[in-house]
Amino acid sequence: MKLVSFSTDSGPTRPGILLDDTKTILDLSPSGFSSTLDVIARGNVSTLAASRMSLEGATIHAPLANPPRIFAIGLNYRDHAKESGMEIPTTPVVFFKLPTAIVGPGEAIVLPKNSTQPDYEAEFAFVIGKGGYRIAASDWRDHVYGYTIVNDVSARDVQFSSTQWSMSKCFPTFCPLGPAIVTADEIADPHALDIRLSIDGEVLQHSNTRELVFKIPELIEYLSSITPLMPGDIVSTGTPPGVGLGRNPKRWLKPGETVTITIEGLGSLTNPVVAEE
Repeated sequence: MKLVSFSTDSGPTRPGILLDDTKTILDLSPSGFSSTLDVIARGNVSTLAASRMSLEGATIHAPLANPPRIFAIGLNYRDHAKESGMEIPTTPVVFFKLPTAIVGPGEAIVLPKNSTQPDYEAEFAFVIGKGGYRIAASDWRDHVYGYTIVNDVSARDVQFSSTQWSMSKCFPTFCPLGPAIVTADEIADPHALDIRLSIDGEVLQHSNTRELVFKIPELIEYLSSITPLMPGDIVSTGTPPGVGLGRNPKRWLKPGETVTITIEGLGSLTNPVVAEE
């Protein structure tokens, strides 16, 4: 199942199920669901009262605009740690992105005036369904609702002006998300997915989730050992090598470009880049 948030004309944003084969959406709001977070928290999806509509004319938004938290994991691909000039971590490196940074597919990444080093980062993310505290790694499948794509846009000059990374990741539009949350039952092995990022057709990042240093079971066990995980929490698992920071010369995002991230089984997330006015 592909869970989406969508709207039509000037109507409200509402939850739905995207049906690729028929290019239609099942509107879940008549079934009593107020948002995708509501769908995730309630667990069982009833489509008895759902209405079907054509995808044409619908606007797809970020599939989860109001997650309780967005955990992000740094240096979680070995080659990315090396290109960043940092040691491969022995404990997950965790920072946060704020929900106010979220935008959906097709929405612009706005480059802020107070940064000259905006960077791209293709990331595979998982969404918590059943929450919990001190979850055993072996129980990870009981707690993953599904998977999605995140672009962890980063202002590198802001990032390295401090020992804390979160603020550099939280400018408005710095968390493109989507296009859907693909439920866990549709992905046989989340640790064997092709991931790539291209800008205007040029592939700049290409790897596979098998290269993650800390995989989903370890991340769930670690995060939940410190804070109870909640339905709708997003965990973005880190970026593979090829970011602008690691290139020589360094390569920053520029207005007029278009960034596309594609992850096997999850689809593609595309966003244009513009300058702040």
